[in-house]
Amino acid sequence: MYKLWDALERAKGCKWVELSHPLDNSSPYWAGIPEGSVELARTVYDWGNPMLDCLIQTFKFPGQFGTHIDFPGHFAKGGALSEAYDVRSLVFPLCVVDITGQVAKDVHYAATAADLRAYEAQYGPIPDGAMVVLRTDWSKRWPDMNALSNFDAEGGEHTPGWSLEALRYIYETRNAAANGHETIDTDASALAAEAGDLACERYVLSRGKLQVELLCNLDQVAPAGAVAIVSYPRICGATGLPARVWAITE
Repeated sequence: MYKLWDALERAKGCKWVELSHPLDNSSPYWAGIPEGSVELARTVYDWGNPMLDCLIQTFKFPGQFGTHIDFPGHFAKGGALSEAYDVRSLVFPLCVVDITGQVAKDVHYAATAADLRAYEAQYGPIPDGAMVVLRTDWSKRWPDMNALSNFDAEGGEHTPGWSLEALRYIYETRNAAANGHETIDTDASALAAEAGDLACERYVLSRGKLQVELLCNLDQVAPAGAVAIVSYPRICGATGLPARVWAITE
């Protein structure tokens, strides 16, 4: 009788996959963020208060904390911030590009346009408005920050990620709306070191696109045909925010 209710019942028959990490006071975050920036679930109004018997907590966290969404203003001066996006902007066709085989052989592997063309040869063109994400299985290193960064003895990072040519393919050859990955940064670490900058992340955000970092459970999502939903607190002026992300997949 009601089309949306019927559609929801059909969707409930699909697999729903959590794509975001749980967070607590010991969850890792980038070392450049000042110590003490995380204080989750601090009790400020406790049970037994004679005014009202209830529990109230406060939460302090960086915008780029755990699984999070980055807005253009994070790397592009004057770029759009959190309030620029309505709910229709946060539901995407989801394309999961599996590069686990390449990463197993080379932790510095950067996804290429050829990887994306190979994906399309098997699953069809990346649709307009898609979120294109890299499956690397790097999320299995969570919540160990040293393992996520894969530090060497000198403190250098060794992680996979995107290349500029791959990002240009999804945004210029195709018309994607967002990208995502399981690693802490967009850029493969070797390319970032060579550029002396997070050039891939800067490219994405300078184009006014969105990205979601530190995704998980991509091994449970169909490579094509799924839908991703990104949700975050409606805080104005944010360059990034922890996000609850999930996929509905066949």
